[in-house]
Amino acid sequence: MTGHPLVALNGSTCFRSEIPVASAAKYCYYPAMTFRLILVASLFACLPLRAQEAAQPPLPAVPLRVGARSVSAEVADNDAARACGLMFRESLAADAGMLFVMPSVGPVGFWMKNTKIPLSIAYIDPQGTIVEIHDMDPRSEKVVRSVFPRIAYALEMPCGWFAKNGVWPGEQISGLPEPSRLRKEF
Repeated sequence: MTGHPLVALNGSTCFRSEIPVASAAKYCYYPAMTFRLILVASLFACLPLRAQEAAQPPLPAVPLRVGARSVSAEVADNDAARACGLMFRESLAADAGMLFVMPSVGPVGFWMKNTKIPLSIAYIDPQGTIVEIHDMDPRSEKVVRSVFPRIAYALEMPCGWFAKNGVWPGEQISGLPEPSRLRKEF
């Protein structure tokens, strides 16, 4: 600021401006407290964000019918649950998996960073039809992107589960949750 220094009632220095003297003093006192707040905020800004180091607790599960098979799938339907997924899990039951409910219909991509178990993933359209199946390697940071542009769900199962159970693209899945945000898009 330009201007001549003005000493406020508490002894701190301000600068002359269009603000009347009485108002200027109100905006300038507690400079030491302001400095401390800025210092503390900058220290927190410099701290590294803590990375996830353990598996998330089991999520609520829904029964699904995949072709002729019944499975139990934990539902990841928010950003935090989708981001954690099956990371750090040591095992997965034979007919259990995780269903990812996408925030909107569109192309998707998944990776296996910090995921210890091999998985197969089915990309599912809004009508509940499997359109793609991919096998994924543990701890791989390679993103497995969908080829089809309209994906509403993804179902992760133990690696090879779909092939072992005769489930291929074109198969219908029933029991999928229908969040209102997906219903609006078709």
